[in-house]
Amino acid sequence: MRHREPNITIEDVAAEASVSVATVSRALRGLPNVAEPTRDRVLEVAKRMDYRPDPNASRLATGRSGAVAVAVPLLRGWYFSQVVAGVEEVVKEAGYDLLVHGLGNDESRRRFVAGDTPLRNRADGFVLVDLRVSADEISVLASKGIAAVTVGFETPHYPSVMLDDFAVAKTAVEYLISLGHSRIGLIGGISDDKLRFVVPERRRNGYLSALADAGIAPVPAFEQSGAFSVQGGTEAMTNMLDNDVRPTAVFAMSDEMAFGAIQVARAAGLSVPGDMSIMGVDDHDLAPVMELCTMRQDVIENGAIAARLLMNSIADDSASPAHEMADFELVTRSTTAILHDSGKKPAADASSRGPVSI
Repeated sequence: MRHREPNITIEDVAAEASVSVATVSRALRGLPNVAEPTRDRVLEVAKRMDYRPDPNASRLATGRSGAVAVAVPLLRGWYFSQVVAGVEEVVKEAGYDLLVHGLGNDESRRRFVAGDTPLRNRADGFVLVDLRVSADEISVLASKGIAAVTVGFETPHYPSVMLDDFAVAKTAVEYLISLGHSRIGLIGGISDDKLRFVVPERRRNGYLSALADAGIAPVPAFEQSGAFSVQGGTEAMTNMLDNDVRPTAVFAMSDEMAFGAIQVARAAGLSVPGDMSIMGVDDHDLAPVMELCTMRQDVIENGAIAARLLMNSIADDSASPAHEMADFELVTRSTTAILHDSGKKPAADASSRGPVSI
């Protein structure tokens, strides 16, 4: 086994690669303004010399903590874990540690944005994910000279990565309408949302817009809260099936809620999609297994884009904020079909319904 040479320094790597120490530092941290051939040469030399930067020395020299933080409304849930995974992939490669901070309620969100948190002194920048933050709060954050990137919402002060949630929902519901459905249910967000989560309102507006454009009046009983979870989806679908008239199609704001809805519908004796079409959003890892029709977004890549924007901001805080729109697409699978249904309530005993674990 080859042993690492002692005391290999960044200066040694710079000399071997015939570049400056600053260029080595930028290349190893994945920062911009380094030509790809130069970056490749530096990485090859560092690997060959088995160079391992001293994080403490680096932090003392730069005055930085060497860490970035992700703030999310909820620590649980597939979507937020995927965003964090995308951020982590980029920041780790750039030599940063990652801190994850869950904002459990609106008060913790306000304290975080106002700066009353010990995390502020432990991170060089922040990724703020799907938080409803006021213009005044963002201005306070920006006035402190803190590097940040937002995911799911846009501000004039910081770079952002946005999914057009309105267009996602409208496209999904328009697809269901094109299949002949007019009684379309919605499984939405959190009924008592203390976090002021930004996504549900936008997706609900897209749902309502698609119905309005088709001349379809919304039915309040067809709209249920699903709390962005499988269990929430089961409860929402159970409530829908308790009505005298049921929807022939359901749009769930997330795949996890759609999974729960499918389980309850099938447990009630309904065929999906023969009796009811169901679709979701995200293209969750289990969506292909469940054959779920969905609106796909690359959540990990969205997190990675946010992290790259943050790295750029940390390196150059004078650059104008860049705003990236995330891609999405309709993925048709076997949980949706052309309408062939009478719309009558099934005869299955509601008491026999129940969630099926996945």
